[in-house]
Amino acid sequence: MYEYAIGVDLGGTNLRAAAIDSDGQMIDRVSAGVQYSAGRDVIIAEIVTAIRAVRDTVGANGLRGVGIGIPGYIQLETGVVMGTANLPGFEGFPVRDEIQRLLGTPIVLENDANAAALGEKWIGAGRGVNELVLLTLGTGIGGGIIVGGRVLHGYLGMAGELGHMTVFPDGNPCGCGNCGCLEKHASATALVGMARMLHLGDGVTAEDIYKLAMGGNTRALQCFKSMGRALGIALANLINIFNFPLYLLSGGVLPAWDLFAPIMFDEVKSRSFTYSRTNPRIERGILGKEAGLFGAAYLPFQHGYSFQDTAAG
Repeated sequence: MYEYAIGVDLGGTNLRAAAIDSDGQMIDRVSAGVQYSAGRDVIIAEIVTAIRAVRDTVGANGLRGVGIGIPGYIQLETGVVMGTANLPGFEGFPVRDEIQRLLGTPIVLENDANAAALGEKWIGAGRGVNELVLLTLGTGIGGGIIVGGRVLHGYLGMAGELGHMTVFPDGNPCGCGNCGCLEKHASATALVGMARMLHLGDGVTAEDIYKLAMGGNTRALQCFKSMGRALGIALANLINIFNFPLYLLSGGVLPAWDLFAPIMFDEVKSRSFTYSRTNPRIERGILGKEAGLFGAAYLPFQHGYSFQDTAAG
């Protein structure tokens, strides 16, 4: 009998669940749209329904548990979401225990960016590496830090908020209360903001800016150069702090790698003496949107759960 775990990735618009075995092979998966406006109870019910659908298809025998990656700050010991901008009604709610009660299955809750970092470490670009940093570049910027093959959580579980490190002390104000956060200068949202300031259009999207830059538009190219500079400053700091062998970037902005990476590497070289002496790798993640799903599924294996389903859930 093979063993498997179920990974759940709760994204901005979609909920995905997959059965993945201990070798990283996907056995079954389901996906569904998520309406956050429907409220907490509906979202919890949708998560439970997705997990049950996968479990019923594959069978409860051999199930090690369920890992769930969600956006927000999570207090790991209690499984309580301590803060989130995207999950209405979840703050202060014992998400882990409620889903565990409904399913009768061990649940491991994790921040979505941490889960993505773990996925890349398990079967992605970080395979064979026990220390790495992942930056997820999307609407915002998340981060995950892997030490000794496991997520670095800090004492409450909130370590790795890399999108909120300061890269420009007098930079753009951020919703977190700081100014000059990496997220405000290198995310897709930041790109759009820069493009509007440069009069590239009020309705311009990150994809539009990419197409303009590829066509040689100098203002669009400047947006990506600014992004590269911010990322280079952030990576130089991370390299100086951690001295890890691998730093990965993932997310929807990666197709523009050739537009922002040259100045990013220039910044790293000029700002990190550690980089020039140790030559760590700075690369693109290879799992894309699947990273969080694989990382979430890996969590029950790491926690050493062994589960024989006896619940009515």
